[in-house]
Amino acid sequence: MAELTLSKVGKRYGTVEVLKDIDLDIATGELIVFVGPSGCGKSTLLRMIAGLERISSGTLDIDGVRMNDVPPAQRGIAMVFQSYALYPHMTVRDNMGFALKIAGKSRAEIDAAVSRAARTLQLQDYLDRLPKALSGGQRQRVAIGRAIVRDPKVYLFDEPLSNLDAALRVATRIEIAQLKEAMPDSTMIYVTHDQVEAMTLADRIVVLADKGIAQAGPPLELYERPVSEFVAQFIGSPSMNLIAGEVAEPGEVTQVRLPEGGGTIAANIPTRPEDKGRPVNVGIRPEDMIPTDGADFAFEGRVEIVEALGEVTQLYFERSKPEYDPVIAKLSGIHRGLRGQSARMTAAPDKVHLFAGGRSLAVR
Repeated sequence: MAELTLSKVGKRYGTVEVLKDIDLDIATGELIVFVGPSGCGKSTLLRMIAGLERISSGTLDIDGVRMNDVPPAQRGIAMVFQSYALYPHMTVRDNMGFALKIAGKSRAEIDAAVSRAARTLQLQDYLDRLPKALSGGQRQRVAIGRAIVRDPKVYLFDEPLSNLDAALRVATRIEIAQLKEAMPDSTMIYVTHDQVEAMTLADRIVVLADKGIAQAGPPLELYERPVSEFVAQFIGSPSMNLIAGEVAEPGEVTQVRLPEGGGTIAANIPTRPEDKGRPVNVGIRPEDMIPTDGADFAFEGRVEIVEALGEVTQLYFERSKPEYDPVIAKLSGIHRGLRGQSARMTAAPDKVHLFAGGRSLAVR
């Protein structure tokens, strides 16, 4: 449907800079997800693309046409918000077709567009109902259908599932994934704070932080090869463990000494001879922690809390410094009798990350 290019885009409110030098190319048919901590500017960036917020610096192009000063209605964009914003006195059919009616389309054109969208979203049986007769998930589908009938170049979603309960969120997330499969040429940009939505829906995730893009790439690339401690801890739940250490033996496989409750551990990350003795943070995801009785281990500590969830058991270990976040191990299945016990944990060398100065040593 459309290609988007953001070049050095920034946003400023008076003297307060919110976003700076955002460079991003979005290809036709991509589903891009913006994530980041609260206040990072992800919804602001989405609204700038929609034309609801003015771009302070840089340019936004859609299909090679500069959009900075183009009114929202003329950008070929449709937006789905957190709130459904449906007209309570109108049927589903009239809600979905209202924008086309305002645009002066004929009744036949409106009916055809609404019918196509209703089939895509499986709303055929609800077209004559009022919004109050629908579930939350069905109302959100109507809001999406209202966007589809306009046949826009770009779809923008601003946390569309945040008002739904957990079960409906899962069902509607699946429906959005199916919608994207049914509309492979549609370009979509999606803002969420939910990592599961981001990981399961996105072709690429864009992590925003510190006024810019911390990292952008396919979901598993960000999970497996984070470029910074911030991205490593932001992507994944529970967050990646960080344990202070130092390079003991540099080389193609680096040996790291972990003074705080640990021994030594190998990482499949090459380091240079001059890195010997260099302070590093060892990153290990909770699901990659493995119990061990060996002399080489990443962490040894007392299990403070056990979360028995059935399919997994999460162990929270004491740290020698209480201001540190606890070390967490996520073990598959059920493990009993571990609370209060001391245990050693390690990880396979290809699951160990090394960071220095907040940046990954794997990408220097």
